[in-house]
Amino acid sequence: MLLCVPGGSVVKFPFWTKVMRDGKMARGPFQMMLPVLVALALTLSPLLSLADEDPCRETGIYIANQSLLYLWYTRNGGECTIWTHHHIIIIGPEDKLVIFRDLVCQTEYCPNNPTYRVYKSLDANQNCRVRVLPQCNLSDM
Repeated sequence: MLLCVPGGSVVKFPFWTKVMRDGKMARGPFQMMLPVLVALALTLSPLLSLADEDPCRETGIYIANQSLLYLWYTRNGGECTIWTHHHIIIIGPEDKLVIFRDLVCQTEYCPNNPTYRVYKSLDANQNCRVRVLPQCNLSDM
């Protein structure tokens, strides 16, 4: 679209704009899309961040015994169960897991017993897998 201005020069407008009407620039269809897209992005971004807050909530966190020792554990104060090395146990957000180094579940293996939140914070790649290494060092798998 071309517009002739006094003095003989020509002003070229993009094809989606309309020339001024009554002293105001009329908006084209593409100029209206930007505010709509901004509003949509501002509305959806908080919702998307809430959706993936805890990807391990449904499946639980897989914890592998890579300490090279046979360990024992209790889940939610239940019975003392052997946890052989290279085996995996799964805990959910509601579970309380206590790891022991003896078969009568008296001597705790980890001085500060990790909770579900601690295991989840170590899961850097968000695949819900963590491992217990020697001396109760915890790491992402």
